[in-house]
Amino acid sequence: MTPAPPPQGDYAPAVRHGQLILTAGMTSRVRGLPAFLGAIGAELDEEDGRRAVRIAARNAADAVRSLLHPGEGVAAVLRTTVYLVCSPGFTRHSALADDASAFLHEQWGGATIGVRTAVGVASLPGGQPVEIDLVAVAADLTGHAASGR
Repeated sequence: MTPAPPPQGDYAPAVRHGQLILTAGMTSRVRGLPAFLGAIGAELDEEDGRRAVRIAARNAADAVRSLLHPGEGVAAVLRTTVYLVCSPGFTRHSALADDASAFLHEQWGGATIGVRTAVGVASLPGGQPVEIDLVAVAADLTGHAASGR
């Protein structure tokens, strides 16, 4: 089982209800420390923003994996929400969010990709430039009926 990134407060990194798995917002932390700080288009260039997005997407994927049972995989990512701290006038939110979609596609295939929202925000916890949350569906990959545990 893949461990979820440790929460930075009083919340669960992910919860499961039946086959649905919802993650908390995951930032671009590596081993608990911020990989990037600041606004995209100001302190960070677009390439740094793309790297931060991929790290946050990996952390969200790990949170999903932490709740999969043996023999399960991800059947679908129903929703991906990407929050980005950007300088005024930055308009390439969707282009950066495409890196989250690409990462999820690499992990679970194109059929798993659902809807996505990219939102520019003034700030995020700890000065992070990116936060991503997912809503995913677990599925039995062994050919047996899913138990919904």
